[in-house]
Amino acid sequence: MVISLIDSHCHLEQKDFSQDRDMVIEKCRLEGLKAIVTCCAHPRDFDLTMQIVEKHKGFVFATVGSHPEYVKEVSNDQIEALIRKIIQNGSKINAVGEAGLDYYWIREELWRQKQKEEFAQFIHLAQEVKKPLVVHARDSAPDALNFLEQEGAERVLMHMFGANHLTKRVVENGWNISLNTIVLRSKRHRKVARDTPLEKILLETDSPWLGDSGRRNDPTSIKIVAKEIAEIKKIDLQEVWTACARNAMNFFGLPISLRL
Repeated sequence: MVISLIDSHCHLEQKDFSQDRDMVIEKCRLEGLKAIVTCCAHPRDFDLTMQIVEKHKGFVFATVGSHPEYVKEVSNDQIEALIRKIIQNGSKINAVGEAGLDYYWIREELWRQKQKEEFAQFIHLAQEVKKPLVVHARDSAPDALNFLEQEGAERVLMHMFGANHLTKRVVENGWNISLNTIVLRSKRHRKVARDTPLEKILLETDSPWLGDSGRRNDPTSIKIVAKEIAEIKKIDLQEVWTACARNAMNFFGLPISLRL
């Protein structure tokens, strides 16, 4: 059995990995992962993200954006500076994001409006630099989908998407959905896994978060996600590994060989 796994969304920049980041990445290699896509979600992490990608060239790839949860602390000037860095470092970045709307952490309408303004900036940036867009839409899926459609977004990955009643709409738009260990415990996310065609699913961990019993998560838990999706869909595990790895490779344009 050939194991071909790609973690399409994690956060290697986080301080949780500061003591053993290189060891975690080596562990991922040893356990059969073919690539890791790390997500720079705050402007302050940009330089570290680029260092990680450079050090582990050909294995770790990057997406860069500003998480909507940070809307109150990231200034307009920081967003503009980050956009300039993304444009200048386009060859080292495989996607824009995560960006989007977060109504779980942000309740005030004023700040939600600010999220929409930033979201529009990143949608347009992705179009300008011809990169796919990674979208965060927590408790905000209807507005996020409306906004993406309104702005003409095309190459989209709905990260950790849980609005199962809108799954069909995402698929009809030709967009992708990534799922992580939340499918082990969330009925909504399990329904998303069930209803999304395999050719539109990417595997992710969102590590260091979502670990078992509060422990630190890492990209190797992608195996658990693949196994659960295989059981939900009642298909062979090899089929999930193969399809989801190919989906990630195609979406991010990863220059790797999966030997599938």
